[in-house]
Amino acid sequence: MKPTAKILLLVAGLALAACTNPGRFGADGSTGGVGGGSGGAIVPGSANDPTSTAYFNQTIGDRVLFAVDQSDLTPEGRAVLDGQSSWLLTNTDFTAIIEGHADEQGTREYNVGLGARRANSVREYLISKGVAGNRLRTVSYGKERPIEICSNEACYAKNRRAVTVLAGGLTG
Repeated sequence: MKPTAKILLLVAGLALAACTNPGRFGADGSTGGVGGGSGGAIVPGSANDPTSTAYFNQTIGDRVLFAVDQSDLTPEGRAVLDGQSSWLLTNTDFTAIIEGHADEQGTREYNVGLGARRANSVREYLISKGVAGNRLRTVSYGKERPIEICSNEACYAKNRRAVTVLAGGLTG
């Protein structure tokens, strides 16, 4: 490439860089209302809307974890479920399917049963907190739907879970 062409490209690049708007971001680095709502307003359906499934999944938490071969709720799990029950009691148009999961250790049959016990533990806890039983269904996937695939404890621990999946629009 000739030196003249290189200089021309450099000057063109600098000219384009000078055309940006330095005030396009707020003082805190936010987008100033572009793409995220302005002034902290609640965007319906977003993670900052307390009635949305995104809020339920991200802020409250949609899953609880279990110890090896256990379906008993941990104190951390009960804390998450307390938040889920409050949300479900406030947002009565939603039903939930509670999925029970297990790690890859053990037989398929054993893990399907363990997943069912885990899902049922969550369902029974939510019912004890006032959520109507007819709004909660359970399903067990056993070890068939792992979120982590590797043969070590870190992966196994993430797969020993129950996940509350919301379904909206109860009518009548």
